[in-house]
Amino acid sequence: MTLKKSHNVDMLNGNLILNLIKFTLPLAFTGILQQLFNAADVAVVGQFAGKEAMAAVGSNSPVIGLLVGMFLGLSLGTNVVIAYSVGQNNVMRIQKAVHTSIVVSVFGGIVLAALGEFLAQPVVSLMGVPEEVSEMALLYLRIYLLGLPVIFLYNFESAIFRSRGNTKLPLISLIVSGIINVLLNLAFVVIFDMGVAGVAWATVISNVVSSLLLLIFLVKTEDKIKVSFKNLCVDASVLGKILKVGVPSGIQSMVFSLSNIIIQSAINSLGTTVMAASSAAFNLEVFAFYILNSYGQSCTTFVGQNFGAGKHERCTKVLKDCLLLNFSSTAAMCTLILIFGKYFLSIFNTDPDVISVGMIRLEYIFFAYVFSFAQEVLSGYLRGFGISTIPAVASVIGICGTRLIWIFTIFKRIPTFGVIMQVYPVSLGITALVMIAFTLIIRPSKRYAGKVDI
Repeated sequence: MTLKKSHNVDMLNGNLILNLIKFTLPLAFTGILQQLFNAADVAVVGQFAGKEAMAAVGSNSPVIGLLVGMFLGLSLGTNVVIAYSVGQNNVMRIQKAVHTSIVVSVFGGIVLAALGEFLAQPVVSLMGVPEEVSEMALLYLRIYLLGLPVIFLYNFESAIFRSRGNTKLPLISLIVSGIINVLLNLAFVVIFDMGVAGVAWATVISNVVSSLLLLIFLVKTEDKIKVSFKNLCVDASVLGKILKVGVPSGIQSMVFSLSNIIIQSAINSLGTTVMAASSAAFNLEVFAFYILNSYGQSCTTFVGQNFGAGKHERCTKVLKDCLLLNFSSTAAMCTLILIFGKYFLSIFNTDPDVISVGMIRLEYIFFAYVFSFAQEVLSGYLRGFGISTIPAVASVIGICGTRLIWIFTIFKRIPTFGVIMQVYPVSLGITALVMIAFTLIIRPSKRYAGKVDI
């Protein structure tokens, strides 16, 4: 089994817009399918185990986002280092980065899983999950945590493939594991009546499948990113470069998720119906977000390779094309979801109140995406040059800081769901303006030309 050359998008040559689309579409579909399979968890428990079980699963979304987000941020370091090395054609460093990333992902996942099991009860209590669903929420979280090592392994493996220009194989592995996830959901919940435990175990098993499939591809390939078990070790120098980019991104994701936990706690205080509606809407809105986010990741990878190859003018063109493609694609997806929003929400739960509140969330979130698409692409652009601290600081202050202040001041005075949702366009608008200012001031394609070794 070898990786076909056709799987790898040429980021250094050819029509940039076409290559961006070829690279980004599988990446976006991967995120969308991943969310579809996650939505299957919510839909199955909502239809066959009740509104309470659905709320229990949905209430864990911010916590899971916190855990996965931290290592997803670290995996961006892998993406940037390998992409830059590919641009330089530095095979030795590519190999060191690949093997270091595999080791870090597995052992990091084990450590975080153990810590998460210890903190699961306090975390569920901190979120203010209603008593009638707290035990189910805790059970789902504890089982999910067992799968963190393979979840993190999949994220790092995907980053390795992305850095080489390959987004198809992660998509293929996800399709296979996702089908298994849906089948196990139905078997565990409908046939064996396992409730939230059933969907949690289905998620863990499917993640084992996806990570093993990618590992097999990496072991069997003759490409530069080939994995050899005897070479698995941590290279201190390469790890330092990965952490330089990945740690600020990971911290950004963690703090971002912490702010969402605070928001989720505010949502939880409004009752089970609002919790269920918010959970259902979240599982729709992220379809648009994954398109939006994918162009940010594409920008990082394309800029990383071209920066490594010394093609600085092409880096600037990557930014412009990503902004254009991101805006048009995200706008189209948001419009589609809003038009059919009530029907989509009814898939999760047919309660009219759940559908009504869910539509409120969708309208606010999609308005906020007007600002988010620029913030994501600009962050990706800077990370492609190895500049990770500035996007992290801007996001922590602009997004997280604004949301925390909003919840503890404005929402405290006016405790309604609409007031909670208003914080999204406000916080993302502030952050987008800050990112635009930073990018115009730094102008990295000119300032760092020939001066930085990622």
